Amino acid sequence: MYQRVGQSAYKADLSATTNLANYLKNPENNFKSVHVAGTNGKGSTSHMLASVFQEAGYKTGLYTSPHLKDFRERIKINGEMIPEKAVSEFVAMHKPFFESNQVSFFEMTVGLAFDFFRKEKVDIAIIEVGMGGRLDSTNIITPEVSVITNIGLDHTQFLGDTLEKVAAEKAGIIKEKVPVVIGESLPETKIVFERIASESNAPITFAENFDASCYTTDLKGIYQQRNLKTVLATLNILQKKDWNISEENMNKGLLNTVRNTGLMGRWQVLRTKPKVVCDTGHNKEGLRLVMEQISKEAYKTLHIVLGVVSDKDLASILPLFPTDAIYYFCKPNIPRGLDASLLFSQARGFGLVGDDYISVLSAYNAAVDAASVDDLVFVGGSTFVVAEVL
Repeated sequence: MYQRVGQSAYKADLSATTNLANYLKNPENNFKSVHVAGTNGKGSTSHMLASVFQEAGYKTGLYTSPHLKDFRERIKINGEMIPEKAVSEFVAMHKPFFESNQVSFFEMTVGLAFDFFRKEKVDIAIIEVGMGGRLDSTNIITPEVSVITNIGLDHTQFLGDTLEKVAAEKAGIIKEKVPVVIGESLPETKIVFERIASESNAPITFAENFDASCYTTDLKGIYQQRNLKTVLATLNILQKKDWNISEENMNKGLLNTVRNTGLMGRWQVLRTKPKVVCDTGHNKEGLRLVMEQISKEAYKTLHIVLGVVSDKDLASILPLFPTDAIYYFCKPNIPRGLDASLLFSQARGFGLVGDDYISVLSAYNAAVDAASVDDLVFVGGSTFVVAEVL
């Protein structure tokens, strides 16, 4: 509900999750895990790690959010989604508890994932934080290693309005004596990470120093090089903790991430002639990297299908978009979606020219119909826009 509705559905408290975990007899204590937080890149990083573990022969759980097409994408074992029957039986069995304790959608989903991983006896589960870290429902695990990919000013109404405040919230996943990997840092966030890691006696590794030049991933987009360093630094720690991961496992896992895990929406090419690409990047840092990728593409005319949620800071993201593109403004089909006409009028103030459309699909179809074989069509601005097109 938070993802669909927004702030009114956010619960800044772990007590309900702890209560649910106790009721379920603490499934989180029955499997090993890696915990992944960050403003951008945590989904890609989680999927790459899961793929490597699968190649190494481990039964690997993967918990991510949000989903794009099917709720069950959130909970996978060795790339296979949780069966529908497992979802419906879990809800039916525990519905009285959910209702009497006002358990949120996200809390239920975390409980379902952890219970499923316990029942299926996974060797390890890669657990992606939903939002923030300190108060996120996933933060009841004690992982083998904690990972924080990077810090940006996103969800400031919940996490704080400075990089230091956001970093402190993300660093809430750091546990006593559990190693932590920091993917990218800035001077103002590095000091926060070092302080909290020191207070927790947690060995800290900065992945920026790792050499990723010998490795390749099938995840497209130049921004994946940063995630790749984070993955390599994490795997290095796990190898030292006696996880049997070979160089071949790493190479194969990184090269087959999409096939092994089913990851979608990261610089995903939907068709050619015209080339159509979608990407779920939706905040300032993520969109800046996506625009950098677009600038390196060869095309005659650029068409951008753009939709956002209503709590998005347009003044921070619209200046990132090129003014020489043709825009197709649309509203994602959720309560939080920003009306296409409002986006159209705001975008015009930043020199972005185009038309507004009644739906994501009508905007998408108009862009593809208008594009010649040498053009590029980009779809993005929101995870929900990408989901509708997929």
